[in-house]
Amino acid sequence: MVSPARKTDRATPRPPEPEPPPLYAPRTRVYPRAVSGKWRHIKWATLVLLLGLYYVVPWLRWDRGPGAPSQAILIDLDHRRGWFFDIVIWPQEVYFVTGFLILGAFGLFFASSLFGRVWCGFTCPQTVWTDLFMWVERLIEGDRNERMRLDRLPMSAGKAARKTLKHAAWLMIAAATGGAWVFYYVDAPTTLVKIFRGEASMEVYAFIGLFTATTYVLAGWAREQVCTYMCPWPRFQAAMLDEQSLIVTYQKWRGEPRGKHKAGDSWAGRGDCIDCNLCVAVCPTGIDIRDGQQIECIGCGLCIDACTQTMDKVGRPTGLIRWDTLAAQQAKETGKASVPWRPIRPRTLLYAGLLSVVAAVMLVVFALRADTELTVQRDRNPNFVRLSNGDIRNSYTVKVLNKRRAPQHVRLEIEGLPSAQLGFVGADVEGSGPTTTLAVQPDTVGTFRVFVTMPAPAAPSGAKPITFTVRDEAGGGRASHDAVFVGPGR
Repeated sequence: MVSPARKTDRATPRPPEPEPPPLYAPRTRVYPRAVSGKWRHIKWATLVLLLGLYYVVPWLRWDRGPGAPSQAILIDLDHRRGWFFDIVIWPQEVYFVTGFLILGAFGLFFASSLFGRVWCGFTCPQTVWTDLFMWVERLIEGDRNERMRLDRLPMSAGKAARKTLKHAAWLMIAAATGGAWVFYYVDAPTTLVKIFRGEASMEVYAFIGLFTATTYVLAGWAREQVCTYMCPWPRFQAAMLDEQSLIVTYQKWRGEPRGKHKAGDSWAGRGDCIDCNLCVAVCPTGIDIRDGQQIECIGCGLCIDACTQTMDKVGRPTGLIRWDTLAAQQAKETGKASVPWRPIRPRTLLYAGLLSVVAAVMLVVFALRADTELTVQRDRNPNFVRLSNGDIRNSYTVKVLNKRRAPQHVRLEIEGLPSAQLGFVGADVEGSGPTTTLAVQPDTVGTFRVFVTMPAPAAPSGAKPITFTVRDEAGGGRASHDAVFVGPGR
């Protein structure tokens, strides 16, 4: 029998469950306002320098002699090598690329531990091209308030013309960006002519289209969304910072309580911040630096320029928003003695030490790298061949890399088989017996089919370690490669 209380409970309807919050919030359009000042000038100088280097470097010429490319910096995928002025990087030396990537990572850690997100605010490609795109946007559509009014207006001929001109300019910059990237991998002058004549390869057009599209979308449309959601660096860059890292900081102890201020009013009992929101208006990611450190802040310093202008107008000391350390701010807030910036500390010493070690290793490896390299691959099927007279023969493919721009003659020797005789198929060789001279053309890999023959009585039982060695007859360089000679088992 069911009690009345239970009947009442069953009859009471359950309140509706609250709807889950949306997974994605709608984007709030950011309209950064133009600002002038010290940090804006530094950003312009950095932009001009970096973009100038990016667009101009593929056109620099460098005379390497006949038969070699004349482009100063060229990553030649067809011939599998990288040309950097007088330095040539071969595929076998890909560890140099790895070393530069490691240097870049440790350098980024080191810079972040000293100056926070200085990379994001001044030198990141996303920041540089977004700055350029926003500059074009201001030239065509006007500053912040004018752009906001234009977007609220219904479509008209004038609005359509300005929008079309802006996007056409963006596409031209994006196309130049994609073309410049491709020019690092092909000869720039000849490829540019082929592009306009329709004679370039499909790969060239495909990569130009790819980089044009990504530049246009990321710098023109996505903008701060890249820094906030796509880039992984903000997620873990906080691990590189400590209380002595210089970051863009709002001095809350001095600025609060904030509020509007009229000329002639007293400043007693209130902070220096007049709540003009100019620091928010100029921020390229649309944040309020007065809310403290945020993942969206790229450390560009434009809010410092905006606040400096406001403080000058109201007659208050500048530096309400400034570069400072958390340690110094905490000391000022509590009225303690000033804490000086300490750039030399365990964290920075660690990063500087790692940078020095990697750089030293790369320099030593580069200084000791040889002009000749040797690789040997033994044929495994069959393991050995017994000739009609009973001698045992193994076959090898020997490759000699000549990094010089001149022909090279190297003497090939085998260590570990005193009675071995060398034979070759279709090779430019001199001499016979245990040592032979091979001719290798300049700046190429010489491939030789080598037969190593041992008399039957001296043939080893099973596998015997041996060493192939080449010696440069002119320069005295030496390269070796370990291999094995396989004989019949007893």
